[in-house]
Amino acid sequence: MTQQLPQTPSTEPELAGVRNFRDVGGLPTVDGRRVRYGRLFRSGHLAHATTEDAAFLGGLGLHTVFDFRNSADRRLDGADVELPGVRNVSIPLSDPADGAEFWRMVRDGDMDQLRSVLGDGKGVDRMVASYRSIIRERTAEHGRVLHALAEDSVPALMHCAAGKDRAGLSIAVSLLAVGVEREAIEADYLKSNDAHRRYRIRRSDTSPAGMSAEVMELLNPLFGARAEYLAAAFDTIEETWGSTERYFSEGLGLAPETRERLRDRLLDRA
Repeated sequence: MTQQLPQTPSTEPELAGVRNFRDVGGLPTVDGRRVRYGRLFRSGHLAHATTEDAAFLGGLGLHTVFDFRNSADRRLDGADVELPGVRNVSIPLSDPADGAEFWRMVRDGDMDQLRSVLGDGKGVDRMVASYRSIIRERTAEHGRVLHALAEDSVPALMHCAAGKDRAGLSIAVSLLAVGVEREAIEADYLKSNDAHRRYRIRRSDTSPAGMSAEVMELLNPLFGARAEYLAAAFDTIEETWGSTERYFSEGLGLAPETRERLRDRLLDRA
């Protein structure tokens, strides 16, 4: 039976300029342990962090910030704020929706363009395909992250632009590696749908037509966290490697002792 997830600590901050921030501490593992608080954090980008946000983040004792954005993301949102004494590691992952040209259409396209690219379930299909692709094609990047966490990079914060897809998958892979229950991983992933966490949709046409209910419905698959996306990633692991154990050992190149160090760094004491 799945363990009851703990309530989010009441001290979780509402950061003014950073969306989707949270500590993934407290999530249960299949063998009865839990992720330690203060070890692994996730969020959207840090480019718009206020002075107060930066002071809070700087007080977390972070060793490393993993930024999974690509150059197009950074041109759009800007570089992360600098946190003194924190190592910043850029590991671009493939964009969940095919990069800059696609997102230009999302921001600037008219209704006919949006319907042709996203209508009739095409938006959901695109996201499912991107999750599958990241799992299959970004094993080197995910392996690099997990090796770093096992060695010296904890406490760590992982982020992309919205903190939902690329960071969401990297967090999911990290949690899966230390034995967190899949139901718990999904529950944390779906928190990105909370109204105060969601990435703000940017459109050049902010008129009633440009931000209409139909436009928002077409765009929603891109900006929402859906269980089927994460399930597609997990299914891809099984389909490609046959098991999660082979995924970590053969796909990501993690030796058993590395997995054990990772558990020691991220989980409470047995």
